[in-house]
Amino acid sequence: MSQFSVSERAAASGAMSQTRAPYFVRKKKGITPRTIAILVFLSICALFFCVPLYVVVVTSFKTMDQIREGAIFSLPTIWTLEAWDHAWNQACSGIKCEGLKVGFWNSVFILFPSLILSISLAMVTGFALALWNVRWAGAFLFLLFICAFVPFQIIMYPLIVMTTTTKIYGTLWAVAVIHAVLAMPVLTLIFRNYYKDIPTEIMSAAMMDSGSFWRIFFEIIVPMSGNILIVVLILQITSIWNDYLIGVTFGGLSGQPMTVNLANLITISTGTTNYAHNMAAALLTAIPPLVVYFLVGKLFVQGVTAGAIKG
Repeated sequence: MSQFSVSERAAASGAMSQTRAPYFVRKKKGITPRTIAILVFLSICALFFCVPLYVVVVTSFKTMDQIREGAIFSLPTIWTLEAWDHAWNQACSGIKCEGLKVGFWNSVFILFPSLILSISLAMVTGFALALWNVRWAGAFLFLLFICAFVPFQIIMYPLIVMTTTTKIYGTLWAVAVIHAVLAMPVLTLIFRNYYKDIPTEIMSAAMMDSGSFWRIFFEIIVPMSGNILIVVLILQITSIWNDYLIGVTFGGLSGQPMTVNLANLITISTGTTNYAHNMAAALLTAIPPLVVYFLVGKLFVQGVTAGAIKG
């Protein structure tokens, strides 16, 4: 009985092997000239950014005696944080020598109000244009599209007049409000394109359940906006923190962001230029957005691939 069962299994396995599709061993692809060309191009692009960054970093830790030797690619013989301490606590911006820490906190106080104003208003406007029956929505959307491509220099003077009339010119609030106003067209279009792909069944069920604009927005739309919020946050943080023109135009003497202090430190100086101080100041200004990107950069890529930016 056992021999019969073994033979049956052998026959069954033979029948299955006959019906099974033939197996082909996939040949491994070798390195092609196209692959080599791509690797060479990417390596050149990486060196284009990494080599200057390396020079900036190592120079910020050198003494002036070693910098005068001219060996820009050599490592510091004596590692020192004197340039970093001077840039943070004693660097001069104009006639004030209070360091970049003043500009850092100014940038922080500009960043958060601008983020709250621009993102909250753009979310509501994008939701209304995408999923609500708004009168003249098409014309308003076209106007936003036009405003997104208007250069800042064209509307600079009217904005100066408006901020002067409202008596906020020369303050941190002026810089934050201008950043929020200028970001509104692009952010509204981004949110509108994202919300446009929300299934109509969800909106129909929400309308039947409550019908309230704000209840639907806070209970349904906001929880579904995680991907796009990460994308917009990183875009706005990078744009606001690295801005120079708006800060120097609307900040006055007391509301200058970190980038304006950095420019004053490098361009307005007397005597011998201390390159270590300049390099340390540049790195201190660049570190905050880099930290934000490194912390949530993976989520940024996920948001883009999930469809946070379309159209």
